[in-house]
Amino acid sequence: MDKPNMIKENVDTLYETKFLKLYDYRYLEGKHYFCSSRRNTEDLVAIKSDENFKTMLPDAVTIAVVLHLPNETPKLLLSYEYRYPVGRFLLSPIAGLLDPEDSECDDPLRSGAVREIFEETGIKVSENDKITILNPCAFSTPGMTDESNAFLSADITIPDTSMINQTGAVGSELFNGFELVSVDEAKEIYKSGKDKYGNTFSLATWAVLGWFVMRYT
Repeated sequence: MDKPNMIKENVDTLYETKFLKLYDYRYLEGKHYFCSSRRNTEDLVAIKSDENFKTMLPDAVTIAVVLHLPNETPKLLLSYEYRYPVGRFLLSPIAGLLDPEDSECDDPLRSGAVREIFEETGIKVSENDKITILNPCAFSTPGMTDESNAFLSADITIPDTSMINQTGAVGSELFNGFELVSVDEAKEIYKSGKDKYGNTFSLATWAVLGWFVMRYT
């Protein structure tokens, strides 16, 4: 089946703010599809060529941060971040948008991951720590938005947890503590779909928990 011919001339901006925009895609005569996006019109995913689509950078990075502490089994570091659309602190992986400076680096995903880890945990990634790209670009909710994330893992060795803090929050970011999760704890959270408070969480959290369980089981 032929796909709709998505071109810039058939995209109208319905609403625009600094951080989010709402577009009307006139994909066929008299047919409309609405899409929210962080991107400007010329960079919308829907109008990219097949070649550019396959090589595009994601909007953000999500990192499975695994801490290796002396005489302890590996622990997954998660945080409680306030998510305004749901009005709750949700159990969340370390994550954030790529900055323009990241995009200009030789390795944008690693650059974004290192920066986000420091901003959200206070941990400085060293040369001996290992960052791995698990998925370079995945769409979060492609029925509503073209927002995309890269998933990475970060194996970080630290002597203790005294350096971990949330004082680097920027803008609207709001945090309420960390969770250091063992493999058994991750299995239970993954299976139940709820944190220790009985709250649900994002698909990104579920994916990171699943990867952690699979890796160490």
